[in-house]
Amino acid sequence: MCCECCGDLGLFSDLSASPPACNITCPMGRVNADCDTCMCEDATLHGKVSLEDGSPAADARVYLQAKKLKLLTTADNRGMFRIPGVCPDGKNTLKIKKAKYATATLHRSGSPKEGGCKPYIYRSPEDKARRVGQSVSLCCDAQGSPAPDRYLWYHNGSLLDPSLYKYKNNLILKNLNREQSGEYFCKASSAGGSAKSQVARLAVIEAPCDPQPQSHLIRLPHDCFQKATNSFYYDVGKCPAKTCVGKLDKGLRCKDNVSYCCGVSKMETRDISCDGYTLPTKVIIECGCKKCTETKIMVRGRATAADNGEPLRFGHIYMGNKRVSMTGYKGTFSIHVPADMERLVLTFVDRLQKFVNTTKVLPFKENGGAVFHEIKLLRKKAPVTLESTETNVISLGEMEEDDPIAELEIPPNAFYRKNGEVYSGKVKASVTFLDPRNISTAPVTQSDLNFVDEEGDVFPLRTYGMFSVDFTNEQGTESLNADKVKVHLDAAQVKMPDHLQEMKLWSLNPETGLWEEEGDFNIEKSTRRKREERTFLVGNMEIKERRLFNLDVPESRRCYVKVRAYRSERFLQSEQIQGVVISIINMEPEPGFSSNPRAWGRFDSVVTGPNGACVPAFCDEQNPEAYGAYILASMGGEELEAVPSAPKLNPAAIGVPQPYLNKLNYRRTDHEDPNIKKTAFSINMAKPSPNSPEENNGPIYAYENLSECEEAPHSAAHFRFYRIEGDRYDYNTVPFSEDDLMSWTDDYLAWWPKPMEFRACYIKVKINGPQEVNVRSRNMGGTHPRTIGRLYGIRDVRSIRDPQQRDVSAACLEFKCSGMLFDQDRVDRTLVKVVPQGNCRRVSVNSMLHEYLVNHLPMATNNDTSEYTMLAPLDPLGHNYGIYTVTDQDPRIAKEIALGRCFDGTSDGTSRIMKSDVGVGLTFTCSERSATEQSIFQSQRNLGHTCTVVGNMKRNKLISSY
Repeated sequence: MCCECCGDLGLFSDLSASPPACNITCPMGRVNADCDTCMCEDATLHGKVSLEDGSPAADARVYLQAKKLKLLTTADNRGMFRIPGVCPDGKNTLKIKKAKYATATLHRSGSPKEGGCKPYIYRSPEDKARRVGQSVSLCCDAQGSPAPDRYLWYHNGSLLDPSLYKYKNNLILKNLNREQSGEYFCKASSAGGSAKSQVARLAVIEAPCDPQPQSHLIRLPHDCFQKATNSFYYDVGKCPAKTCVGKLDKGLRCKDNVSYCCGVSKMETRDISCDGYTLPTKVIIECGCKKCTETKIMVRGRATAADNGEPLRFGHIYMGNKRVSMTGYKGTFSIHVPADMERLVLTFVDRLQKFVNTTKVLPFKENGGAVFHEIKLLRKKAPVTLESTETNVISLGEMEEDDPIAELEIPPNAFYRKNGEVYSGKVKASVTFLDPRNISTAPVTQSDLNFVDEEGDVFPLRTYGMFSVDFTNEQGTESLNADKVKVHLDAAQVKMPDHLQEMKLWSLNPETGLWEEEGDFNIEKSTRRKREERTFLVGNMEIKERRLFNLDVPESRRCYVKVRAYRSERFLQSEQIQGVVISIINMEPEPGFSSNPRAWGRFDSVVTGPNGACVPAFCDEQNPEAYGAYILASMGGEELEAVPSAPKLNPAAIGVPQPYLNKLNYRRTDHEDPNIKKTAFSINMAKPSPNSPEENNGPIYAYENLSECEEAPHSAAHFRFYRIEGDRYDYNTVPFSEDDLMSWTDDYLAWWPKPMEFRACYIKVKINGPQEVNVRSRNMGGTHPRTIGRLYGIRDVRSIRDPQQRDVSAACLEFKCSGMLFDQDRVDRTLVKVVPQGNCRRVSVNSMLHEYLVNHLPMATNNDTSEYTMLAPLDPLGHNYGIYTVTDQDPRIAKEIALGRCFDGTSDGTSRIMKSDVGVGLTFTCSERSATEQSIFQSQRNLGHTCTVVGNMKRNKLISSY
């Protein structure tokens, strides 16, 4: 077991006076009633007991080592304990006992960390909406050692008078008026420092939601051109998913029992005239205040080695001190994010100790759904053997043709056991260094490189290297600590002069994901292995409970970069993608600038929302080349493509006008070498000049203008990524955005009947013929009395040529799964009609699928051999039937997994290459289409922002719509 302690000032329970016949002399405090130890009324010992794997040692008993063991307290379910009256004189010894574990011994440190440990906000106030005249309660909670004893509340940045509002950790506002709308946050303080909560937005309104829907265009099928609007688009309306005032609970609560959002209150069905048929669609005609759609928030990913992609197999995943999950054989993981979670901090622990324990702060979709993260792990350095009685020097950084960034100097007899005894013998030392001079190491960055200053504000750090330390005895069975360790940082590696004065040593708090200051550096002259005298920054440290350290400087020159992701190169506002992970590698400065250290300094990630993402970065107003950045995007583990910069810059496509674009020096990674991947771009981080109007409309925003960046209209300048989703098109009768789960509507004709669980179904269709063929599924109600004969939606997809067979192609075609509808009252067997376009003839149906349908009546009629009709199976059949079904909390992930299996023709594999001979459900033979016959995917590619179709028609890759 391990025990951490932190001293602080606190309340002290009454102590008896010293007995008259007691011979103990107390340098601090006074003798207790039993005459066996000294007690200090103004001191409280806070501690935490944990097991070797980091989990809390609940119910561990804490004893004082006196004439006989004296039970002082018992740790709670978090492993935390509190003991009043223990003097910080270094003379007290504590024994920690827990059944089935070895007893741990702890010496009370003589000088606890000055002021104690900083508070940490674990519950921030929540966004709320109230009507004028109502009341509201906003709550904030923090923890720390010592516990926070003072809370301050702020409204729009101004302190609310504590004597007037009479608040503590909760703020109650009564008889609200419009002027009290705005942003609120709390500040918790203790002797250890301060911390500020996240901002909560309070809306005080006189009227409910605006009943008038906003405009929202959906794309219609290829054969549904609208002459009235001269386009393929139709306005179905949209209600903004913002907080509104619904029915309130009695009493004032920190969290409203029911959340209310503006949503659909009335829809009507309209028939759209298409080429030879009528297409029904649901149009929103009125919005109102209703219960918010309940969704699940998920984080998925894969943890692999940064050097060779080796998966972290069956690794433990911790959220704070609690183990919440494990990685699978391939390193994959899935985490359910609690609804009230503000900051997701996960630590990945390798049971085999091949990799450094890795703490990550992972962004997620607050409105529900899943985000995929690639977790890169740093392989542990092979241990070296040290003599504990000698001075040992360990280099940090091994770049070819370059000196180490720093060195660790461990003096003789510095190693000691966890019980405080000095260790003498051989030591196995594994010190792993993350070198920022190697750009490929940036994704391995631990946490998000932030710290909390004395005022409670969060600030970023610029790293000069991180190192993980692991000391054990020669047998590797006992962890060791080390005291009076010196860090010698080569000043020649710090190219920015102002950083020399600001350099500090930091350690990572794995519970909060924040870095905490360990000490300062002093400038010293030394020869250190070289003949010439050199300048070093020297800092002192103790390697104890925390094993991950950082050489960092705080950086105040900050900006935000506006980035959006799209489904195609048309960059339409309606085709934006949410849930894309935008990552930025801060490089400072760019090559050519006089103080260029040729190193990265920071790595950040943000997830796109309905209005893109604002990514934090360092910037400089005086010199546009002082800082640079590489920006990349990924979704579901797949990298998105950036807009090209060669052979010629196209400002309209990139999304940034001239001359600002030239100043930013936009370059896609393949700018000079076409063989390099096209999935990232670099820019100079030139802070916008306030005197230049063309620089004050994005894509770079000053740090204080975050809200302006987040709320920027689509027409404002921004950088772009796009994803070619293939030749496929989706149409839903009830409009729904798979990127925004809050847009779900409780309607019998909804494609997805539940917003917390999404089931994707595909059938594999094989095409024998010389050409690729477009295949459509038309999905209607089959057996439910409310939907029978009514359209759920249409799916179109183009078959993909088999690379091994010239005249064979195949398509993975989505259809609406059978099952319960939104009211969960009874099931519907979806009536699915599969129709290949052109001169096609059905030649076979998977025998197992046919047998299943025969045995599960009713049976659909199939008199037309140019198509196939079935009542979709209720059961999740597999590849042997040619059917692929996946259920997930995010519709896009469910579809991606099902598509991968369908391409592969298996029920558990995945592939990006179509295998047309395995796992097939239907087979058609199609003859060559005549020259005058139009493909359902032929339309003009619209590279601008207009929906008008003019000129000659040509082939276009359609994308998923809603």
